Amino acid sequence: MTIKNSSGEALQKRANDSIMPLYPHKHIALEKADGCYLYDTDGNKYLDCAAGIAVSSLGHNHPAFNKGVQEQLDKGFTMCVGSFAHEPKVNAAELLVNNCCSDKIFFCNSGAEAVEGALKLARAYAHYNRSEDCKEFIVFKNSFHGRTYGAVSGTQKSLSQPQFGPYLPGYHFADFNDLDSVKALITDKICGVLVEPVQGEGGLTAGTTEFLQGLQKLCNDNDIILISDEIQTGIGRMGTLFAHAHFDYEPDIITLAKGIGGGFPVGAFMAKDHVCSVFKPGDHGTTYGGNPLATNVVYHVVSEIVKPEFLARVREASAYFYDQLEALQAETGDAITAIKGQGLMIGLDTKFQIKELLAELLENGLVATQAGKNTLRLTPPLTISNTEIDEAIKKIKTVITSDNLPCLE
Repeated sequence: MTIKNSSGEALQKRANDSIMPLYPHKHIALEKADGCYLYDTDGNKYLDCAAGIAVSSLGHNHPAFNKGVQEQLDKGFTMCVGSFAHEPKVNAAELLVNNCCSDKIFFCNSGAEAVEGALKLARAYAHYNRSEDCKEFIVFKNSFHGRTYGAVSGTQKSLSQPQFGPYLPGYHFADFNDLDSVKALITDKICGVLVEPVQGEGGLTAGTTEFLQGLQKLCNDNDIILISDEIQTGIGRMGTLFAHAHFDYEPDIITLAKGIGGGFPVGAFMAKDHVCSVFKPGDHGTTYGGNPLATNVVYHVVSEIVKPEFLARVREASAYFYDQLEALQAETGDAITAIKGQGLMIGLDTKFQIKELLAELLENGLVATQAGKNTLRLTPPLTISNTEIDEAIKKIKTVITSDNLPCLE
């Protein structure tokens, strides 16, 4: 099966003429979405195993998300959001704090902003509690933390993009899942360690429980702030509300975005009291962060995800997906070379070139994304059913057993 979207081609041409080419435009133009499916302008249907890169946590057009938006629209959502309390923000804050090891939260607009706030907080804590020279970070090879300068300086991709330099100094890259490589970088200038429990852009490499728990102990022993970047891994994607709970460690600061709003642009960072107490009025801020519309959506989305039965279903879906992929791997010989990830954050390494693989999957009605150099990333809505997982497996099988794909050199 090959899907054609003739009306979408004209729209994509207009996009090419007016929008910066930072994302290569596909010939398909999307019009609407519902559940785990996307629809193009010709009405063709696509199974969404990307979810905006782990963003649409409840899928599309979910009643909880829609309620969060609709009930706030006629009440106003551009009030002076920082200085005044309002019910949606307090409700969302209490819900998240009461289900986490953190004590306080700050809402912002995106994952990169959440990371920036976390980096500032870690530096402020060290400034007041250790020394004014304690301002450096340990980060990890194959990391990704965002595209603003503080976040991107801790992202390994920046090392291959000198055109945007100079980057912020004071970032030291350790080997992921190698505690000794972290120990070797510790000095009295290290204020924080920034880690993804599962590396997203790094190819869906999961941290081991031993490594992440060891990282916590190492940070505690040296009064270093441990920042858990859960922007992609958090809010149900591991089958627990927070990713650190899945791996059984406690960070000092947590960054959130993507799935926290179920598709609405919102981020946050959370921290323990002894850390965030160093922030004083005026130290950090945001114009739109914590607005009533965004936080009302957060409250309704997270209220759905935090339900024990919802999280249990995520774990069941994850186990079923991995079982089916392992069966497909056995059936198709050397086509799939590795199955990676955790929860509903799944990576497949194949013998095929990733861009051509993604293009063929799209032509066969499956939307996925790339992670790392050649990893197929599957981050479907957390609401995906076993029937939809079977459909995804069938589409992947059709593509990887065809003769249309070029192999890696």
